[in-house]
Amino acid sequence: MCATLAAVIIRVSEARVRPERFAAFRDVIVSAVREFPGRYPGLVDHEVLLAPPDSLLYVSRWRTEEDLVDYAGEHWRDQPVVLPGEDDYLLQPLQVRHFVRASL
Repeated sequence: MCATLAAVIIRVSEARVRPERFAAFRDVIVSAVREFPGRYPGLVDHEVLLAPPDSLLYVSRWRTEEDLVDYAGEHWRDQPVVLPGEDDYLLQPLQVRHFVRASL
């Protein structure tokens, strides 16, 4: 099981949100990602993390690079997935980073 965990790619998308639009943006994101497990079989798990009044993280864990390509496209390493109209909620463009679990 430990070898399987080490292979997982963790994708973190950070949104800096207009404070007055934070609750609405949270609802949009939660609603949008709710269906992702059924649409993307390579998605191991995911969560939305909140730091009001202006920061939201979408953290997703993927089995393989190919699974990430299916979700985010060929430029998954440096281009975030942006939902239609998302920019209206944001203070700045989304940031995306990737991590792998260190062996302990």
